[in-house]
Amino acid sequence: MTESDNILPPRPAPAKIGFFEKWLSLWVALCIATGIGLGSLAPGFFDQLARLEYANVNFAVAVLIWAMVYPMMVNVDFNSLRHIGDKPKGLVVTIAVNWLIKPFTMAALGVLFFQYLFADLISPAEAQSYIAGLILLGAAPCTAMVFVWSQLTRGDATYTLVQVSVNDLIMVFAFAPIVAFLLGVTDITVPWETLVISVVLYVLVPLICGAITRKWLIGHKRQGESGKDAVQRFEAIVKPFSIFGLLAMVVLLFGFQGQVILDKPVVITLIAAPLLVQSYGIFTIAYAAAWFWRIPHNVAAPCALIGTSNFFELAVAVAISLFGLQSGAALATVVGVLVEVPVMLSLVALANRSKHMFPAN
Repeated sequence: MTESDNILPPRPAPAKIGFFEKWLSLWVALCIATGIGLGSLAPGFFDQLARLEYANVNFAVAVLIWAMVYPMMVNVDFNSLRHIGDKPKGLVVTIAVNWLIKPFTMAALGVLFFQYLFADLISPAEAQSYIAGLILLGAAPCTAMVFVWSQLTRGDATYTLVQVSVNDLIMVFAFAPIVAFLLGVTDITVPWETLVISVVLYVLVPLICGAITRKWLIGHKRQGESGKDAVQRFEAIVKPFSIFGLLAMVVLLFGFQGQVILDKPVVITLIAAPLLVQSYGIFTIAYAAAWFWRIPHNVAAPCALIGTSNFFELAVAVAISLFGLQSGAALATVVGVLVEVPVMLSLVALANRSKHMFPAN
């Protein structure tokens, strides 16, 4: 046996979260402060933006939401669905948590916190609005940032793509009925037409456009370039627009909500409380189920994280369409952005520290 026989192959370098993603909560916090300041200094400007709408769809919001959502949809590869049966246990956990548990626990926590625990701190109307925003967050599983969380836990990239693709297909058909049911159960009026229009506008159409764009990019890739490289090159070009869309949306929403927040600054903490309980609770359910079912860690970690993370871009868009720019529902969905990143990073660290508890990949 030679000396080289004892040398192990080099381990891949740990995945790194991007600069923007790592400090997302900080950027959101700065944009919150900017929005509140601008809302106080130039309320007329925000009033003009609020009037730019048709059929409950605000044009400024629609442009910003599309800037956020479209680049994510280009990442969805429906060809990955041929791997749907490779590791069925992970997919079962993902679907069960995302569609049979998460929306209902979020609605239950919203009712518990805002109609009982915080009942003396807010009005019944405000409580209903915040509950609506939480329901929208709970019914929208993540489609983009989950790729970052999967990389940070060295998850199975192909199977993470399968999970996201399946979730997006389910979302097209299940999001509106689940939201309508939960809003009805909590005695919130459901404008069905607006809800369906929102799903078509912010999920179905971007998903179709993303699939067409992906196919075109792969068909026109550069010489010596793989299809994946072509998609990643395009993503690098459009990513700044996605970042701008998110931050501009936060400024816009808090510009409309500025006076409410200045009058009741504690409202951010009140909204964050059930979101924190939901996030850590859902992760515990999914991760424990994966451990009990002996799912390999490179599938178990992403399937727990995808259920914990939210498609907040969709939740924000639908909240604005259903309840308006100045609604508590819209505010609740934006607070979800503020809470999500630090929570998800803590869960990534937990998943990495507990890797030894799961079967080898």
